[in-house]
Amino acid sequence: MPEQLTLYLLKVSPRSQKSLTQIDRSNWLLLSQPYKTYEVDLWNKPEWFTSKVNPVGKVPAVTYGGPDVNPEDPSPLSAKIAESNVILEFVADLYPDSGLMPKDPVQRANVHHFIDVTAKHIDDPFYAFLQGRELYDDVLKGIEFVQGLLKEAGYFAGWRSLHHCRCGISPYLARLKIVAETDLGNFPVGMGYKLGEELKGPKFAKFMKYVERMLERPSLKQIHDEESVITFYKKIFTERAYPGE
Repeated sequence: MPEQLTLYLLKVSPRSQKSLTQIDRSNWLLLSQPYKTYEVDLWNKPEWFTSKVNPVGKVPAVTYGGPDVNPEDPSPLSAKIAESNVILEFVADLYPDSGLMPKDPVQRANVHHFIDVTAKHIDDPFYAFLQGRELYDDVLKGIEFVQGLLKEAGYFAGWRSLHHCRCGISPYLARLKIVAETDLGNFPVGMGYKLGEELKGPKFAKFMKYVERMLERPSLKQIHDEESVITFYKKIFTERAYPGE
């Protein structure tokens, strides 16, 4: 009988979405690998979550193995695993026949490189901009760098971009699209729209084709609720500055 697996998450979080997409994909590929999800209210965090699941108090986190219990009372016999990229790797290793990760060591190294590159050059600069800590210049520089590694057919550095890689980048691309189309964020009003206009130019055409392909993936569309993310952003980004203020 398969071991129990419970994912603790915040559905509007891109890191949680990465983990959920990976687990859901393994479930679909292998048919009926059971798992549970539990949404954690990070603004009213239950004490048991930090004491029994993740002492850092962050999501996503996973409990694996042990008795099949209520997610609100996780067993001390279950393994506790945190951090989205660690969970991606764990799920791929847990279900090696799913094809979520290549077995060839060179291709596995390329997967890890892709995750590291996109985190450094896209994820981190984008969230610095979203939170109003930096301008979007570094976002564009990062996109230009990653674009240089893409090939027209959707390949990364000469090999097929596997599901593990798509899990890593797609949630952030979905939020980049939201920011460019809605101007929601903690940056000065209008800067999101300006970023969107920059991305429409010929300079970033290859990258934007890649974004379009990633956002059409069924694995993402099944998990990603754009309206919920927009509602969440409207809730948390309430104090906006106007250019010149």
